[in-house]
Amino acid sequence: MNHARSTKKRTGGRRRAVRKKRKHELGSAPTETQVGDQKLKVVETHGGNAKVRAVAKNTASVATDDGVEPATIEDVAENPSNPNYVRRNIITKGAIIETDMGRARVTSRPGQDGQVNAVLVDE
Repeated sequence: MNHARSTKKRTGGRRRAVRKKRKHELGSAPTETQVGDQKLKVVETHGGNAKVRAVAKNTASVATDDGVEPATIEDVAENPSNPNYVRRNIITKGAIIETDMGRARVTSRPGQDGQVNAVLVDE
């Protein structure tokens, strides 16, 4: 992935390259968070900051009417972003996961902020 200026104009014509790629314009491959024993990865970001990415997670913070409680992730039931992610047990925002408390929809971005937050889904 690349965050440089597009090579096409609004009209569809080609735009001439002004320069080569710069380090700060580089993108990165997505962190596909899987169900498994917790494994986190720290990535340096722009400005010397750090971002924690979840490579694998087995617990989720599930919001209920009583408050937020920890739950064990058992499986990925549905994933509207990509049907292959269900087979590969990959957790993304919007995925429906099976927990010991029931089904829950993921509301956080585990590959970006390193934690799985979810809300119980009525079945």
